[in-house]
Amino acid sequence: MKILFVSLGCDKNLVDTEMMLGMLVQKGYTITDDETEADVVVVNTCCFINDAKQESINTLLEMAELRKNGDIKALVAAGCLAQRYREEIQKEIPEVDAIVGTTAIDAIVDALDEVLAGEHHNHFEDINRKPVYDKKRIVTTGGHYAYLKIAEGCDKHCTYCIIPKVRGNYRSIPMESLIAEAKELVEFGAKELILVAQETTLYGVDLYGRKCLPELLHKLCEIDGLYWIRILYCYPEEITDELIDTIRSEEKICHYLDIPIQHASDPILKRMGRRTSRQELMDMVTKLRKEIPDICLRTTLITGFPGETKEDHESLLSFVDEMEFDRLGVFPYSPEEDTPAATFDDQIDEEVKLDRQADLMELQQEIAFDKAQESVGSTMLVMVEGKVPDEHVYVARSYKDAPGVDGFVFIQTGRELMTGDFVQVKITGSYEYDLIGEIEDEFAK
Repeated sequence: MKILFVSLGCDKNLVDTEMMLGMLVQKGYTITDDETEADVVVVNTCCFINDAKQESINTLLEMAELRKNGDIKALVAAGCLAQRYREEIQKEIPEVDAIVGTTAIDAIVDALDEVLAGEHHNHFEDINRKPVYDKKRIVTTGGHYAYLKIAEGCDKHCTYCIIPKVRGNYRSIPMESLIAEAKELVEFGAKELILVAQETTLYGVDLYGRKCLPELLHKLCEIDGLYWIRILYCYPEEITDELIDTIRSEEKICHYLDIPIQHASDPILKRMGRRTSRQELMDMVTKLRKEIPDICLRTTLITGFPGETKEDHESLLSFVDEMEFDRLGVFPYSPEEDTPAATFDDQIDEEVKLDRQADLMELQQEIAFDKAQESVGSTMLVMVEGKVPDEHVYVARSYKDAPGVDGFVFIQTGRELMTGDFVQVKITGSYEYDLIGEIEDEFAK
């Protein structure tokens, strides 16, 4: 049987997809990326914000047409949307043969076996069940980098966020399991590991009674053949001096942090249920740049949160202007059912949300373009991602660039390079968010 997997949403969801792929391949299923060849389609859905929810629904409807027409034998919905809206999916999209919840991904083989045998069973487990791990993964990122999910769920309960209700409380994956998984990923070609969770900075508090991310990082740095470690989703209030020192002292850890702050106006931060103030955010950014001068800081913001005034928006603009983040994303607020913020008074018009998003992105564009221009003349180590078809141009990433969200370094050369190669590049120019460079020296990694 050939299975087509459609993985939507975040990198944490992608790890779940890769584990399900691994389980299915071990049981003799074959993977295809061509829907015309597929016997079965599994859609791993997302519902974090409205756009993601709509994409998941549209994908399920598109695949439901294939099921209705007999082009595929079975359709399975998995992931966050499936967990949250299981009854609605069963009612509105009857072509979906089975639903697999976020904590039941290890039931994917049983679900497919049952469907293909003519039985229709949904699979759900306790939302706070121990995370599924120790499963062989089929890495879908090309192999030269891979995501390492270190925890599941979240305890923060920000007023706008549905994640605790679809992913449960914060549950760390045991350190020995993570080290074993990391070694296996490196053995199969990963040179960069990207640590992800709803929040990476709290790793270990539930299992070991303390924050153990620095300890985990030290152990990962001991793995031969691993060259870059990147950390995403660090809540600013949980960043410790020990973590900063670990990033600074361990050569393999990229001087890059993703710190989702969401806003910088104190009244809005309070309404969001965030645990930092504007001044504390400024102090943390200042401290990181003092301790690690070449650190690249990424953040995400929400605009148009209920009650956000023009003054709050101006406050956020001034904060972004002063902090000059290297990388920044902005999302218009999306009211999610069953979250406190969806019931707040003073909901903001969509047009205002989008206008404020545009204001912030226009400002950040100026900052980012200036920072790219400042890189001209410098030399940096980059990892080759691939080649531009029919041209002597390779696409690469520096330590400042996480895959899928940041920019690229384009290298023009007649040399033969392979995906995953490291080369030293002199930056000769910039174009918007991307850099242009030439090889200064090949780096044997």
